[in-house]
Amino acid sequence: MAWTRRALGLGALSLAALPWTVRAQAGYPAAPVRWIVPFPAGGGTDVVARLLGQAMGRALGQTVVVENKPGAGTMIGGDAIARAPADGHTVGTVDVSTVALAPSLYAKVPYRPDKDFAYIGGTTVFPFVLVVHPGVPAQNLKELLALARARPGELKYATPGAGGPNHLGMELFQRTAGVQLLHVPYRGDAPALQDLMGGQLEMYLVNTAASLPHIQAGKLRPIALSMAQRSAVLPDVPTFAEAGVPGFEAYAWQGLAAPAGTPPEVVRRLNAELNRALASDEVKRKLAELGVEPSPTTPEQFARHVAAQAARWGGVIRDAGIRLEG
Repeated sequence: MAWTRRALGLGALSLAALPWTVRAQAGYPAAPVRWIVPFPAGGGTDVVARLLGQAMGRALGQTVVVENKPGAGTMIGGDAIARAPADGHTVGTVDVSTVALAPSLYAKVPYRPDKDFAYIGGTTVFPFVLVVHPGVPAQNLKELLALARARPGELKYATPGAGGPNHLGMELFQRTAGVQLLHVPYRGDAPALQDLMGGQLEMYLVNTAASLPHIQAGKLRPIALSMAQRSAVLPDVPTFAEAGVPGFEAYAWQGLAAPAGTPPEVVRRLNAELNRALASDEVKRKLAELGVEPSPTTPEQFARHVAAQAARWGGVIRDAGIRLEG
């Protein structure tokens, strides 16, 4: 997760001052900016996009209009971004599923993550925490692993859907820790959390934004955080490395992209305003309330992160033999 920690003061990058690009930058944006979100309205991704869009819109002098295009494992939204005019007036959220997982999970993906996007920068990280039902006789990761090894293939874990970062994270966890668990996929966090709190399941590797209220209410017991560092919203919860499983890290991440061919000057203007919004006290406070971490980057850093994550999780997908229908 070094990409989320790096300072952005990398020095000014000189660009060729071609007349048409100078005019494009000077007149940009000339109309409202459309921000495509590949998830339904009201969810964490939608809330983050609207929060950042409002802050960026003030700086850009134009309204940023969020348009929700959910479906097909975020590929509908991703395709809409890739096919939009490359003039900087259409951008969109891309996440780990859109640009890192889809090419390995699906036989047909309507866009090429390495060629069809101009990556603007990282936006947020959604930390994952492994939670269990309070009735599970395990107070920590060591005890949970002992229980899993005593009952191979019996303990059930939830995911909000097959092939997503939660599912792949648990596949990697089983291989790293040497345990065998039973996967129970759901359609979203809400029904999975409901069944977990009802005792039908033993555990769930879930984002902190969805699970934090239930943890604070004592309805779920946090076991370990699958990040390199502890979370400010759960400071007493150890990381997997601290709890005895080094080398395991899994989380959901998101960023902002435009169609390939968007002028570099426009990409850098959007990157500057995005990072300025992420650094504002208001945005940082509201993200913290959601249990979400800001992850500002340069366009180049985010593009490298996308490629590295695609390589990493592509291997997990192949090893697990996961294949989904588009």
